[in-house]
Amino acid sequence: MKITETKLKGCFIIEPKVFNDERGYFFESFNKDQFNKAIGQKVNFVQDNQSFSKKGVVRALHYQVGKHAQAKLVRVLQGKVLDVAVDLRKDSKTFGQHIAMELSAENKKQLFIPRGFAHGFITLSETSEFFYKCDNYYNKEAEGGIIYNDPRINIDWALDEAELLLSPKDMELPELKNARL
Repeated sequence: MKITETKLKGCFIIEPKVFNDERGYFFESFNKDQFNKAIGQKVNFVQDNQSFSKKGVVRALHYQVGKHAQAKLVRVLQGKVLDVAVDLRKDSKTFGQHIAMELSAENKKQLFIPRGFAHGFITLSETSEFFYKCDNYYNKEAEGGIIYNDPRINIDWALDEAELLLSPKDMELPELKNARL
């Protein structure tokens, strides 16, 4: 397993060692001891979530606040997405900055997003199945979000605006400057 820290401190790209042969492939998608050692902290995942999306679906930018904040380990089981993490840690040198990377069933990369970040993705393939582990349980009262097209964050979602599909709820999220942090 190869683990690389991104420009956003605490946010890591995980690349598993994949064993391919004529039958297909095998890889270890998660090993708690190796993972915790590599990122230098103990993370205890307690909830797994999975979503299915059509091309152009944007699920973003979401987070949990306070004692309900969540770290996430995300990956794509089928298809391809552009995955985005935005640093919301007010004391961070990279506050308001983001990273965007392609996650796919083909490349098998994963992204670890620590607490204090907003997260979102857009499906680039015809469909995608997205899987994520969370280190805290979801709490509706602790929901937070930032509008996907916040000009300060300036995310390139890789598709034309006319191709994007968002929920009514995600279309009404505030900009970062007015977000509940």
